[in-house]
Amino acid sequence: MAVPRTANRIPTIYQCDSKGRENQTVVADLDGTLLVGRSSFPYFALIAFDVGGILRLLFLLLAAPLAGLLYHFVSESAGIRVLIFATFAGVKVADIKSAASAVLPKHYSEDVHPETWRVFSSCGRKCVLTANPRIMVEPYLKNYLGVDVVLGTEISSYKGIATGFVTSIGVLVGKNKATALRRTFGADSVPDIGIGDRKTDFPFMKLCKERYIVPSRPGVRPVRQDALPKPVIFHDGRLVQKPTPLMALLIVLWFPIGLILTILRVFIGSLTPISLNYHVINLLGCPTTIKGAPPNDAKHSSGKKGVVFVVSHRTVIDAVYVSACLGCMTTTISYSVPGFTEFLSPIKTARLTRDRAKDAKLIEQILDEGRYLVMCPEGTTCREPYLLRFSSLFAELTDQIVPVAIVVKTSMFHGTTARGYKWLDPFFFYMNPMPAYEVTFLNKLSPDQTCSAGKSSYDVANSVQEMIAKTLNYKCTNLTRKDKYRALAGTDGLVGQKPTRAATKVPG
Repeated sequence: MAVPRTANRIPTIYQCDSKGRENQTVVADLDGTLLVGRSSFPYFALIAFDVGGILRLLFLLLAAPLAGLLYHFVSESAGIRVLIFATFAGVKVADIKSAASAVLPKHYSEDVHPETWRVFSSCGRKCVLTANPRIMVEPYLKNYLGVDVVLGTEISSYKGIATGFVTSIGVLVGKNKATALRRTFGADSVPDIGIGDRKTDFPFMKLCKERYIVPSRPGVRPVRQDALPKPVIFHDGRLVQKPTPLMALLIVLWFPIGLILTILRVFIGSLTPISLNYHVINLLGCPTTIKGAPPNDAKHSSGKKGVVFVVSHRTVIDAVYVSACLGCMTTTISYSVPGFTEFLSPIKTARLTRDRAKDAKLIEQILDEGRYLVMCPEGTTCREPYLLRFSSLFAELTDQIVPVAIVVKTSMFHGTTARGYKWLDPFFFYMNPMPAYEVTFLNKLSPDQTCSAGKSSYDVANSVQEMIAKTLNYKCTNLTRKDKYRALAGTDGLVGQKPTRAATKVPG
């Protein structure tokens, strides 16, 4: 969208000096201003798929052309109303809040405008005005960008269910933005800087001492993630990419094909002997790369104490892939895995109890039998290039430790969830056109790197975490399974546990 001629008299954001703004107040629009992208469709699509699946996404996609026509030939307000109705009608308000907190921050953080952020971040008090529903944008803006006030469109609801309509105030565009700004700041308090990108932003910008326009410039690169106040470490939702209209169409068209493909992959893989699993997985279009090699004594440990393969956790099927790469049967342990997933597993599984003494006894029994144990001491998956804190239990029970670094590549769907149905995780992973695994076997720990040399179990666990992180070029954290699930789902991560509260801030 080009900047209107009437905006030529307004200086651009590139001309704004950001120095000495610590005590000033800035007010900015969202789409096309604080964000590089000028379309809010991708974020509505993310919510639609999360709360209603493929059918809700299809409904939104069918409604998008009408929204576009109304936007260009009637008003911006009319176009936004269509998107709100198609996305929210009949959805629980609690589900919308959950998706806004857990799904959208990852994608918003990848679209922050560098020049607007330069000015916006330099000011002491920050306010965002947007036509988008406040319920949708507020969690990211407040939790990750430190915004003090978020003014957006308010959606109506009945008994906790969104009606798909907006409140009597209407969509926050044009004069409605100016009215909301006056009501919030008062007649005597004038914001110092107003930033917008289109004609409908002029009314609120006129209320500010300084005004700047963000021109549409192709090729603008969003702010680097490390330049933002807080990284998005935990996020949920099944879609990997931000769904533009074209991507949303591809997802809808691929879904029935992917559904057939994933059923074939899951059930063929579960029925295939583990010694052949590696080759079968590759033949089914799931490329698997092996780097490094397990130690020789890990292949012939009959009569010896078993070997623990300590793995970075990416999906629920990490242990299956490690076993396939080893070409032999292993046992894996987990805190909370759906029964159906255990039923489909081609390797042995053992369930932990969260009682440290009982869990230690179970692990020792497995190792004493000379079996290979694959375990993920993080306790849960993490999608971003971070490793969660490693439990030290494995280091207390054995010196036979092989670190394993895992990298997973998907193009369409995430094979993990914190808030959805976890038994669907392997199905969503295999629904990708070509889901890829990279398994790197590091060197087995030498005796002087284990507890037998007098090291504490915590030091050994931290050392293994650092080895894997260095191999993957990831960062180590002290975050845990509880941190993730409390932030994204309001639970401790137990299967079947109901949320005790709505997700709020995500640790960063």
